[in-house]
Amino acid sequence: MSSEEIERSSARVRFPGISPRAYEHPVDRGALAVLRAVPGIGPVLQAVAGAFTERGERLGYLASSIRVGPKQYPELDRLRSETAATLDVDPVPELFIKRDPVPNAMTLGIDKPFIVLTTGLIELLDADGLRFAIGHEMGHVLSGHALYQTILQRLMQLQHGLGWMPGGYWAITAIIAALREWYRKTELSCDRAGLLCGQDPAAALRVHVAMAGGMDLTQVDTAEFLKQAKEYEQVEDVRDSVLKLIRTWPLTHPMAVVRAAELQKWAAGEEYRAILTGSYQRREDDRPTSSFTEDIKSAARSYKESAAQSEDPLMKVFNEVGDVLVGAAGKVRNKFTGAD
Repeated sequence: MSSEEIERSSARVRFPGISPRAYEHPVDRGALAVLRAVPGIGPVLQAVAGAFTERGERLGYLASSIRVGPKQYPELDRLRSETAATLDVDPVPELFIKRDPVPNAMTLGIDKPFIVLTTGLIELLDADGLRFAIGHEMGHVLSGHALYQTILQRLMQLQHGLGWMPGGYWAITAIIAALREWYRKTELSCDRAGLLCGQDPAAALRVHVAMAGGMDLTQVDTAEFLKQAKEYEQVEDVRDSVLKLIRTWPLTHPMAVVRAAELQKWAAGEEYRAILTGSYQRREDDRPTSSFTEDIKSAARSYKESAAQSEDPLMKVFNEVGDVLVGAAGKVRNKFTGAD
């Protein structure tokens, strides 16, 4: 990665005051609304959050990782500042580099989020790819995902310690499953944030190819890679649909080809182009509290549209789920607002 590559960033558009709702995937907000409504989850999340100190976690990385700054990984520091400025994230989160051959990135913290990149990810990506990856994590910061991601990490650590207590184990397992389902949706949102920071769909696609197993990208045809997503979607047997659900359930991230296809579809759409031209929702226009029914209805519409376009037989079975959820959300809204 060279400073000349980073200097090209001056031509990129910035988005002052952008609201995370401008880029968030509707199923992300809907999944979070449902997560918050899971019976008993509130006390559990509060207890887990209170059992660990954010200061302790930060100190752990401070003692065992490299904190990026002007004198330590200066090129990464410039990307950190650049992506924060693009999404108008202030204060700029700290960035730590962790020795780990597995390519990964995460955002942790409750009151003061910070970003962690592994050495495996840095070695895998070029400057444009790292801009996308760091911008993706800035999206997590702006959207406030760090709280639930931190709690998910903590619950996964606690899960094995509760094996001797079956009731506690299965309760924690259920909450972890709900958190994982929500977190998979946040990845779709934050891929969009990463694209807004890089403004280069081809570079974002190369990241997904690399994460899927691309080592020498000159040996991988990106168009052929995207065909894999179509093939994955076009299974003809409902048994394959069930197998996909089984494989997805324990994951915290969507499948690489699925993420790639989802982001490229958004990059080709009007919503992305409108944001680039300055037409986007701003934080000052956000309501103090988001509407539960509004988010559920938006997510339901998204699911219904995906089901209608899908060639997956199981998705076709549930093609009417959008209408059901929208209708149910409307009834809940009417009950509490008194509307007819």
